[in-house]
Amino acid sequence: MVKYWRLLLTTASLLSASVAQVHAADQDALIKRGEYLAIAGDCGACHTAAGKAPFSGGYAIDSPLGTIYSTNITPSTTAGIGNYTEAQFAAALREGKRGDGSQLYPAMPYTAYAKVSDDDISALYAYFMHGVEPVDEKPQETKLPFPFNLRFSMAAWNLLFLDDEVYTPDSSQSDQWNRGAYLVQGLTHCSTCHTPRNFLMAEKSDQNLEGTSLGTWFAPDITADTLQGSPYWSRDMLANYLATGHASNGATAAGPMLEAIDKSFSRMKHEDLQAIAHYLLPEEDNAPATDTHEHHHQALTKVVGDDTPLALANQSEGERLYRNNCASCHNLSGRGLNGLPPLQDHPVLKKPNADNVAMVILEGVWPEEHQGMLGFADEMTDQQIADVTNYVMADIGGSDVQITTERVKTLRAGGETSPLLMLARIGMVAGGIIVVLLLLWLRRRRKA
Repeated sequence: MVKYWRLLLTTASLLSASVAQVHAADQDALIKRGEYLAIAGDCGACHTAAGKAPFSGGYAIDSPLGTIYSTNITPSTTAGIGNYTEAQFAAALREGKRGDGSQLYPAMPYTAYAKVSDDDISALYAYFMHGVEPVDEKPQETKLPFPFNLRFSMAAWNLLFLDDEVYTPDSSQSDQWNRGAYLVQGLTHCSTCHTPRNFLMAEKSDQNLEGTSLGTWFAPDITADTLQGSPYWSRDMLANYLATGHASNGATAAGPMLEAIDKSFSRMKHEDLQAIAHYLLPEEDNAPATDTHEHHHQALTKVVGDDTPLALANQSEGERLYRNNCASCHNLSGRGLNGLPPLQDHPVLKKPNADNVAMVILEGVWPEEHQGMLGFADEMTDQQIADVTNYVMADIGGSDVQITTERVKTLRAGGETSPLLMLARIGMVAGGIIVVLLLLWLRRRRKA
């Protein structure tokens, strides 16, 4: 009998240990999946400031209404989200509502994260609670000007513009298409940058992904009709671009898109990038017969350009600036040099404005982090930036699009000032006057 009980206890102990191991393995798998989803959602880009611990917040997000500082989303119970329940975590992602009930600003793309499934919310919660190191440091507080410092006003904005429906697969489409739609509409929040906004800063749903200015950089139209135009994009080109920042049609990423590729897309699974490409390009038509950019892959490129005394004497100011500052990497003709990027036929030269070209010349392409292209903001005046931009657009790109010195000045300053603040204040003053007049009218009626 004693042996029997010992055997029973031993068996129970082994079963308990086995169940615990299975539970731990399941939890580890859930945390790992949540980590991948956080990468797809590009959470680290906005919630990690330079030189700070991952997800500890404090990253400055420039908005038309002022600077918004991202929050600490580590599991710290004093400075982060360590006290959040899973329901509160879901409300923050999908409804823009903090654990204390106050509203988040839509700089946090909860309008897109609203599409995220319950299972993925659970995985993200497991990762942020158990896979991230807590940091007990509160970031700088966001202080927008009145009336936008009143966070409760965002509740009215949400009533007008927030679609909080979780993504529902389209049964008429393939699993790959639905996966791409889920990612584009939800976690990767492509519409946040690529969709024009109305005067209340809400996305124009009837112009989804049709391209818009981000204040300085221009997020291009990524609808299927445009991607299948000139320059042509195939699904493989688009997936490779998301993985590397380069495509065989000559496209190279810069600005916010390069950051998204570096921190998010390049770390995603190949099948997910293919799904995104499949969703954005549901059909592949009118493909070029040959790759017109085979020369992009050559290790060495001949220097091509007219260096005769007559040509040098007749060169414009833009051409002179290009020769002195750009040709050593991009070749006199813009064909690229010794493996460095060509400019001829570059898709950026086909855009409806020259903002991105000017921004690259101003800021460079990550000169410090990756030893990329240097910026010329400190070396060139607004007029010089405009001159070299217009030379590249017209003489190398064959584009009629030009940029003015005034526009360069605006880009250098961080973009145009939003009229929303002034409109809101005028509206509040007008509303106050109406209330006062209404009270006076009621008072006179009572006396009468």
